Amino acid sequence: MLERPEPPVEAIEAPEDVVLLVEETVEAPVDELADEVVETPLETSVEELVEPPAPAKKRRPVRRTAPESPAATPASADVALSVQGLTKFFGSAAAVDGIDLEVPAGSFFGIVGPNGAGKTTTLSMVTGLLRPDGGLVRVFGLDVWDNPTLAKRKIGVLPDRLRLFDRLTGAEFLYHAGALRGLDRATIAQRAADLSAAFGLEHSLHRLVSDYSAGMTKKIAIAAAMIHAPRLLVLDEPFESVDPVSTSVVLDVLRRFTAAGGTVVLSSHSMELTERVCDAIAIIADGVVLAEGPLAEVLEGKSLEERFVELAGGEAAVEGMEWLQNFSD
Repeated sequence: MLERPEPPVEAIEAPEDVVLLVEETVEAPVDELADEVVETPLETSVEELVEPPAPAKKRRPVRRTAPESPAATPASADVALSVQGLTKFFGSAAAVDGIDLEVPAGSFFGIVGPNGAGKTTTLSMVTGLLRPDGGLVRVFGLDVWDNPTLAKRKIGVLPDRLRLFDRLTGAEFLYHAGALRGLDRATIAQRAADLSAAFGLEHSLHRLVSDYSAGMTKKIAIAAAMIHAPRLLVLDEPFESVDPVSTSVVLDVLRRFTAAGGTVVLSSHSMELTERVCDAIAIIADGVVLAEGPLAEVLEGKSLEERFVELAGGEAAVEGMEWLQNFSD
């Protein structure tokens, strides 16, 4: 069989620019390359080359009256909550205007004030739900805004107008609350059983939360706030729309909590209830503290309602309404 001769191999000439590039690379003296490396400043670290830094997040500046490192502030066993110069503006209006509070550990602390006084805004900033425009909030010595992870572990919260996952059953809701706090399944089951028995909900855990009454809803929400065993409970209007029986049950649980060393901070419009259960109070109006301290010192021998009206200016003469005395019929 005849073999076909292979065609002659022709030399392929590279383009001039490629040849020049190769020639320049090969002919460059090693010493000159070394000089270039030495003379070029290294402005980027190895870590930045491996993983470029993320762009800095734009954060709203917070004015602080006493900037300190949270690590330099030791946890205090005597003060559960310390608020210094807390301020919040909505537009040009000051909802909270330089509030100072100090809540002793193990106390039952009440905050009272008229509608729009700044109670809910204050408690929202205390618990990390609303960023303040200025001031400091410390929970057992931990700055809530500089060290939120550790500070919030110590707090249980019942916010105002709380919206629950009401398509869950009571048992599912408590499990969800415990899982969010990092508790394991066995711990959640045990604590959910204890809390539901304490609040009288053990026979309602199989029902949807949406089917609960107002009192039952408040009780399951407080149970969810307590399931991770916080040291501080912050409750915004916990007894609003709650019947007297449910109120008594909740108060019994909260008293046991404070007797064991826990601290409760609550806001309420019920003067009689606040005076009956709290050992220290703060009266707030127009975003400022009018009086604050142990109950006996704030009341000065009067009832809380009388003292509140005196400080908040609730007494006003009603004049120029004589037409109300002339009935239309």
